[in-house]
Amino acid sequence: MNPPAIPSRPAVADFAALVRLATPVVLAQVGLMAMNVVDTMIVGRVSATALAGVAIGTVYVFALGTFGMGMLMALDPIVSQAVGARDEPAVARALQRGLAIAAGLGVLAALAVIPVRTVLLALGQRPELVDVAVPYVLVQAPSLLAFYVTIAFRQTLQALGHMRPIVINIVIANVVNAVLAWALVYGELGAPRLEAMGAGIATTIARWLMAVLLPVLAWRHLAPRLRWRPDAIRWAPIARMLRIGLPIGLQYELETGVFAAVALIMGRLGPVPASAHQIAINIASLTFMVPLGVSSAGSVLVGRAVGAGDAGAARRAGIAALIAGAGFMALSAAVLAAAPRLLARAYTPDPLIVGLAATLIPIAGVFQVFDGTQVVSIGVLRGVGDTRAPLIVNLLGYWAFALPLSLWLAFGLGWGPLGLWWGLVAGLMVVAIVLLLRVRHRLWRPVERLMVDHPAEMPVDA
Repeated sequence: MNPPAIPSRPAVADFAALVRLATPVVLAQVGLMAMNVVDTMIVGRVSATALAGVAIGTVYVFALGTFGMGMLMALDPIVSQAVGARDEPAVARALQRGLAIAAGLGVLAALAVIPVRTVLLALGQRPELVDVAVPYVLVQAPSLLAFYVTIAFRQTLQALGHMRPIVINIVIANVVNAVLAWALVYGELGAPRLEAMGAGIATTIARWLMAVLLPVLAWRHLAPRLRWRPDAIRWAPIARMLRIGLPIGLQYELETGVFAAVALIMGRLGPVPASAHQIAINIASLTFMVPLGVSSAGSVLVGRAVGAGDAGAARRAGIAALIAGAGFMALSAAVLAAAPRLLARAYTPDPLIVGLAATLIPIAGVFQVFDGTQVVSIGVLRGVGDTRAPLIVNLLGYWAFALPLSLWLAFGLGWGPLGLWWGLVAGLMVVAIVLLLRVRHRLWRPVERLMVDHPAEMPVDA
């Protein structure tokens, strides 16, 4: 006798669960991105050189931050599956290990900031842009530790379903960042006029505020999980956690890296292309926060279902997330195609930058559909503990296909900045299709909980 078929079509309840979790996650993601958007808008009114310098400086800081953030995304499947299995000790161990990893990553990232001038000049960036980027980057070195600690707390709270403290925290941080950036960039409220460096200082202060304020706001949820557990600091499970997180960190770095490469190429073309690219990618990144939030929510819901041993719920949650993420990005693409010049003018009054940005923004709308699909697919795969496949797909899709194609279109065919962007579109399309096939493969087979603690290694009272 054949076993009963597992339903695959998401029901209203599946979409409702996704919306309840994804909405505050999206608000938090948008809030994080809004800090960079505000900095860009404020600096954009200083000069094209200041905006372009911040653009390449942002690439450098984001490349460092992204790797550590990806490493800490190992908390998603570990904590959410532990929640689904009602394994409270595993949640506490994961949080404490996450904070230990965040501390180590923060030190390493701060050290990696030091050679920023040498690296940017070696990459062929114009000296006048490097002169802006270097102080903007250096003042953010202390903020990377705070950023990673915040991520560790956030991913744990997210997997537990406690989103209110995260949203309150990010709203407060955004207000503080906006006021400080305005004051320090333009020299308002008695502050010195620091221009681009002022935006970097504002970001650093806001990140440390987030790292300190979030555990205060969420203390009743975090306190029981922060009671010291000697079994949390065991090398074998920490190493397994790092092995789960490393492919995510590398995958994030590869994806960010290809966009960073394009931004650096734009920087070599001059301030106008670099600034136009920064505006278009800034807008695209802001709307991307929605499917990124859906991806995180999908990862949590799939992880909880896996922890509970419910393959049908995992499948329905994954499909619901894909529909929601791709659907939103299709609507976003329509908005970007309809009003590109209006959006560009929100960043700068420079007619040359506005004109070029207005040609790039509709292309950003096209690649958003594929970008949303691929990021939600990655979240679903992360929920089942599959972190290596996205790494391989990103490596081949972006670096073996998209970047060479972008360079050929831009310089071989003479399409310039437009060619760089259309190459990215093609790469995103390939990555999205392959990852969808991978999701289909993983969700249509038995699911097993991801374990980093082996029973033989556990203390008797664990």
